[in-house]
Amino acid sequence: AETRSPYRADTDATAAMAADERIHAEVVRGLAARGRARVSGTFRAAVFGANDGLVSNLALVLGVSGGGVAGSTVLLTGLAGLLAGALSMGAGEYISVRSQRELLAASTPAVSTREAYPYLDVDANELALVYRARGMAAAEAERRADAQLRNWPVPEDIEPVRPDADHDVVGTGSSAAVSSFVFFAVGAAVPVLPFLLGLRGALALVVAGTLVGLALLLTGATVGVLSGGPPLRRALRQLAVGAGAAAVTFGLGLAFGATLG
Repeated sequence: AETRSPYRADTDATAAMAADERIHAEVVRGLAARGRARVSGTFRAAVFGANDGLVSNLALVLGVSGGGVAGSTVLLTGLAGLLAGALSMGAGEYISVRSQRELLAASTPAVSTREAYPYLDVDANELALVYRARGMAAAEAERRADAQLRNWPVPEDIEPVRPDADHDVVGTGSSAAVSSFVFFAVGAAVPVLPFLLGLRGALALVVAGTLVGLALLLTGATVGVLSGGPPLRRALRQLAVGAGAAAVTFGLGLAFGATLG
Protein backbone atom coordinates (compact mmCIF):
# COMPACT_ATOMS: atom_id res chain seq x y z
CA ALA A 1 0.00 0.00 0.00
CA GLU A 2 2.88 2.34 0.76
CA THR A 3 4.28 2.08 -2.77
CA ARG A 4 1.09 2.91 -4.67
CA SER A 5 1.36 6.32 -6.29
CA PRO A 6 -1.13 8.28 -8.45
CA TYR A 7 1.70 10.07 -10.28
CA ARG A 8 2.60 6.98 -12.29
CA ALA A 9 -0.73 7.12 -14.14
CA ASP A 10 -1.09 10.91 -14.15
CA THR A 11 -0.34 12.29 -17.61
CA ASP A 12 0.15 15.80 -16.20
CA ALA A 13 2.85 14.70 -13.74
CA THR A 14 6.45 15.10 -14.83
CA ALA A 15 8.99 12.30 -14.69
CA ALA A 16 10.76 14.09 -11.84
CA MET A 17 7.54 14.23 -9.80
CA ALA A 18 6.89 10.54 -10.35
CA ALA A 19 10.46 9.63 -9.43
CA ASP A 20 10.36 11.79 -6.31
CA GLU A 21 7.10 10.18 -5.24
CA ARG A 22 8.57 6.71 -5.72
CA ILE A 23 11.51 7.58 -3.47
CA HIS A 24 9.19 8.93 -0.79
CA ALA A 25 7.02 5.81 -1.04
CA GLU A 26 10.08 3.60 -0.63
CA VAL A 27 11.12 5.51 2.50
CA VAL A 28 7.64 5.06 3.98
CA ARG A 29 7.65 1.39 3.02
CA GLY A 30 11.01 0.89 4.73
CA LEU A 31 9.82 2.57 7.92
CA ALA A 32 6.65 0.47 7.92
CA ALA A 33 8.67 -2.70 7.34
CA ARG A 34 10.72 -2.04 10.48
CA GLY A 35 7.58 -1.82 12.58
CA ARG A 36 6.11 -4.95 10.99
CA ALA A 37 9.32 -6.86 11.63
CA ARG A 38 9.18 -6.08 15.35
CA VAL A 39 5.70 -7.57 15.72
CA SER A 40 5.83 -10.23 13.01
CA GLY A 41 6.49 -13.18 15.32
CA THR A 42 3.64 -12.55 17.77
CA PHE A 43 1.35 -11.21 15.02
CA ARG A 44 1.89 -14.33 12.92
CA ALA A 45 1.02 -16.54 15.88
CA ALA A 46 -2.10 -14.47 16.62
CA VAL A 47 -3.36 -14.53 13.02
CA PHE A 48 -2.68 -18.22 12.54
CA GLY A 49 -4.22 -19.02 15.92
CA ALA A 50 -7.42 -17.07 15.24
CA ASN A 51 -7.82 -18.47 11.73
CA ASP A 52 -7.16 -22.03 12.85
CA GLY A 53 -9.62 -21.66 15.70
CA LEU A 54 -12.34 -20.25 13.46
CA VAL A 55 -11.96 -22.70 10.60
CA SER A 56 -11.09 -25.90 12.46
CA ASN A 57 -13.79 -25.60 15.12
CA LEU A 58 -16.45 -24.54 12.61
CA ALA A 59 -15.50 -27.55 10.49
CA LEU A 60 -15.63 -29.76 13.59
CA VAL A 61 -19.04 -28.44 14.63
CA LEU A 62 -20.46 -28.78 11.12
CA GLY A 63 -18.99 -32.24 10.65
CA VAL A 64 -20.44 -33.54 13.90
CA SER A 65 -23.78 -31.86 13.20
CA GLY A 66 -23.85 -33.41 9.75
CA GLY A 67 -23.55 -36.80 11.41
CA GLY A 68 -26.93 -36.23 13.05
CA VAL A 69 -25.90 -36.07 16.72
CA ALA A 70 -27.74 -34.11 19.42
CA GLY A 71 -27.07 -30.43 20.04
CA SER A 72 -25.54 -31.10 23.46
CA THR A 73 -23.05 -33.46 21.84
CA VAL A 74 -22.16 -30.80 19.29
CA LEU A 75 -21.58 -28.31 22.10
CA LEU A 76 -19.39 -30.72 24.06
CA THR A 77 -17.41 -31.56 20.93
CA GLY A 78 -16.89 -27.90 20.13
CA LEU A 79 -15.65 -27.09 23.64
CA ALA A 80 -13.31 -30.08 23.59
CA GLY A 81 -11.97 -28.96 20.22
CA LEU A 82 -11.43 -25.46 21.61
CA LEU A 83 -9.38 -26.64 24.58
CA ALA A 84 -7.43 -29.29 22.71
CA GLY A 85 -6.67 -27.01 19.79
CA ALA A 86 -5.64 -24.04 21.94
CA LEU A 87 -3.27 -26.13 24.04
CA SER A 88 -1.84 -27.81 20.96
CA MET A 89 -1.34 -24.51 19.14
CA GLY A 90 0.30 -22.87 22.16
CA ALA A 91 2.67 -25.76 22.77
CA GLY A 92 3.53 -26.12 19.10
CA GLU A 93 4.19 -22.40 18.68
CA TYR A 94 6.45 -22.35 21.74
CA ILE A 95 8.54 -25.27 20.46
CA SER A 96 8.63 -23.83 16.93
CA VAL A 97 9.85 -20.36 17.95
CA ARG A 98 12.34 -21.67 20.50
CA SER A 99 13.77 -24.09 17.93
CA GLN A 100 14.04 -21.32 15.34
CA ARG A 101 15.89 -19.04 17.75
CA GLU A 102 18.25 -21.86 18.73
CA LEU A 103 18.92 -22.62 15.08
CA LEU A 104 19.69 -18.97 14.34
CA ALA A 105 21.94 -18.72 17.38
CA ALA A 106 23.83 -21.85 16.37
CA SER A 107 24.45 -20.51 12.86
CA THR A 108 25.55 -17.00 13.95
CA PRO A 109 29.26 -16.28 14.59
CA ALA A 110 29.98 -15.77 18.28
CA VAL A 111 30.38 -12.19 19.48
CA SER A 112 33.55 -13.16 21.36
CA THR A 113 35.17 -14.11 18.06
CA ARG A 114 34.69 -10.59 16.71
CA GLU A 115 36.10 -9.06 19.88
CA ALA A 116 39.25 -11.20 19.53
CA TYR A 117 40.13 -9.80 16.08
CA PRO A 118 42.60 -7.10 17.23
CA TYR A 119 44.67 -9.59 19.21
CA LEU A 120 45.06 -12.26 16.54
CA ASP A 121 48.37 -13.06 14.90
CA VAL A 122 47.26 -14.35 11.51
CA ASP A 123 48.23 -14.02 7.91
CA ALA A 124 46.05 -13.72 4.83
CA ASN A 125 46.01 -17.46 4.17
CA GLU A 126 44.66 -18.30 7.61
CA LEU A 127 41.97 -15.64 7.43
CA ALA A 128 41.03 -16.76 3.93
CA LEU A 129 40.46 -20.27 5.27
CA VAL A 130 38.00 -18.85 7.79
CA TYR A 131 36.01 -17.12 5.04
CA ARG A 132 36.08 -20.23 2.86
CA ALA A 133 34.72 -22.24 5.79
CA ARG A 134 31.77 -19.83 5.81
CA GLY A 135 30.98 -20.66 2.19
CA MET A 136 32.95 -18.09 0.16
CA ALA A 137 34.72 -19.03 -3.05
CA ALA A 138 38.52 -19.23 -2.88
CA ALA A 139 39.20 -16.04 -4.88
CA GLU A 140 36.56 -14.07 -3.00
CA ALA A 141 37.89 -15.33 0.35
CA GLU A 142 41.43 -14.22 -0.50
CA ARG A 143 40.26 -10.75 -1.55
CA ARG A 144 38.22 -10.41 1.61
CA ALA A 145 41.15 -11.54 3.78
CA ASP A 146 43.55 -9.09 2.13
CA ALA A 147 41.11 -6.21 2.58
CA GLN A 148 40.48 -7.18 6.19
CA LEU A 149 44.18 -7.30 7.05
CA ARG A 150 44.79 -3.92 5.45
CA ASN A 151 42.16 -2.43 7.76
CA TRP A 152 42.86 -4.55 10.82
CA PRO A 153 40.97 -3.08 13.81
CA VAL A 154 42.40 -1.98 17.11
CA PRO A 155 40.57 -2.82 20.36
CA GLU A 156 39.08 0.67 20.60
CA ASP A 157 37.32 0.15 17.25
CA ILE A 158 35.31 -2.86 18.40
CA GLU A 159 31.75 -1.98 19.36
CA PRO A 160 29.74 -4.32 21.58
CA VAL A 161 27.07 -6.30 19.78
CA ARG A 162 23.95 -7.66 21.39
CA PRO A 163 23.84 -11.41 20.59
CA ASP A 164 20.11 -11.53 19.83
CA ALA A 165 19.97 -8.30 17.81
CA ASP A 166 19.28 -10.16 14.55
CA HIS A 167 16.78 -12.56 16.10
CA ASP A 168 14.20 -10.09 17.43
CA VAL A 169 12.03 -10.54 14.34
CA VAL A 170 11.41 -14.16 15.35
CA GLY A 171 9.91 -13.15 18.69
CA THR A 172 10.03 -15.15 21.90
CA GLY A 173 8.60 -18.59 22.47
CA SER A 174 6.49 -17.54 25.45
CA SER A 175 4.87 -14.54 23.73
CA ALA A 176 4.13 -16.56 20.60
CA ALA A 177 2.67 -19.42 22.67
CA VAL A 178 0.40 -17.14 24.72
CA SER A 179 -0.72 -15.25 21.63
CA SER A 180 -1.45 -18.45 19.73
CA PHE A 181 -3.32 -20.02 22.67
CA VAL A 182 -5.48 -16.97 23.37
CA PHE A 183 -6.39 -16.18 19.77
CA PHE A 184 -7.10 -19.82 18.90
CA ALA A 185 -9.43 -20.04 21.89
CA VAL A 186 -11.19 -16.82 20.89
CA GLY A 187 -11.56 -17.96 17.29
CA ALA A 188 -12.73 -21.45 18.27
CA ALA A 189 -15.34 -19.99 20.63
CA VAL A 190 -17.15 -18.22 17.78
CA PRO A 191 -18.74 -21.31 16.14
CA VAL A 192 -19.66 -22.71 19.58
CA LEU A 193 -21.34 -19.49 20.72
CA PRO A 194 -24.80 -20.20 19.21
CA PHE A 195 -24.94 -23.56 21.00
CA LEU A 196 -23.89 -21.91 24.27
CA LEU A 197 -26.80 -19.48 23.83
CA GLY A 198 -29.27 -22.35 23.51
CA LEU A 199 -29.73 -22.46 19.74
CA ARG A 200 -30.01 -25.88 18.14
CA GLY A 201 -30.37 -27.48 14.74
CA ALA A 202 -30.07 -25.68 11.42
CA LEU A 203 -30.51 -22.24 13.01
CA ALA A 204 -27.46 -22.75 15.22
CA LEU A 205 -25.39 -23.86 12.23
CA VAL A 206 -26.47 -20.87 10.14
CA VAL A 207 -25.66 -18.44 12.95
CA ALA A 208 -22.31 -20.13 13.57
CA GLY A 209 -21.40 -20.01 9.89
CA THR A 210 -22.41 -16.34 9.65
CA LEU A 211 -20.39 -15.34 12.71
CA VAL A 212 -17.32 -17.22 11.51
CA GLY A 213 -17.66 -15.71 8.04
CA LEU A 214 -17.73 -12.19 9.48
CA ALA A 215 -14.75 -12.98 11.71
CA LEU A 216 -12.77 -14.36 8.76
CA LEU A 217 -13.51 -11.22 6.76
CA LEU A 218 -12.30 -9.11 9.68
CA THR A 219 -9.06 -11.05 10.18
CA GLY A 220 -8.37 -11.10 6.46
CA ALA A 221 -8.88 -7.36 6.14
CA THR A 222 -6.65 -6.78 9.17
CA VAL A 223 -3.87 -8.81 7.60
CA GLY A 224 -4.27 -6.82 4.39
CA VAL A 225 -4.00 -3.47 6.17
CA LEU A 226 -0.97 -4.46 8.25
CA SER A 227 0.82 -6.15 5.35
CA GLY A 228 0.22 -3.31 2.90
CA GLY A 229 -2.00 -5.41 0.62
CA PRO A 230 -5.59 -4.84 -0.56
CA PRO A 231 -7.84 -5.49 2.49
CA LEU A 232 -10.85 -6.64 0.45
CA ARG A 233 -8.87 -9.22 -1.50
CA ARG A 234 -7.28 -10.61 1.67
CA ALA A 235 -10.67 -10.73 3.39
CA LEU A 236 -12.36 -12.58 0.52
CA ARG A 237 -9.46 -15.02 0.28
CA GLN A 238 -9.74 -15.76 3.99
CA LEU A 239 -13.49 -16.28 3.70
CA ALA A 240 -13.19 -18.55 0.66
CA VAL A 241 -10.63 -20.84 2.29
CA GLY A 242 -12.59 -21.09 5.53
CA ALA A 243 -15.92 -21.67 3.82
CA GLY A 244 -14.42 -24.33 1.57
CA ALA A 245 -12.94 -26.27 4.48
CA ALA A 246 -16.20 -26.07 6.46
CA ALA A 247 -18.32 -27.14 3.48
CA VAL A 248 -16.15 -30.18 2.77
CA THR A 249 -16.23 -31.26 6.41
CA PHE A 250 -20.01 -30.84 6.62
CA GLY A 251 -20.42 -32.93 3.47
CA LEU A 252 -18.22 -35.67 4.89
CA GLY A 253 -20.21 -35.56 8.13
CA LEU A 254 -23.44 -36.07 6.19
CA ALA A 255 -21.89 -38.95 4.26
CA PHE A 256 -20.52 -40.70 7.34
CA GLY A 257 -23.74 -40.08 9.24
CA ALA A 258 -25.78 -41.69 6.48
CA THR A 259 -23.37 -44.61 6.21
CA LEU A 260 -22.91 -45.32 9.91
CA GLY A 261 -26.39 -44.35 10.98
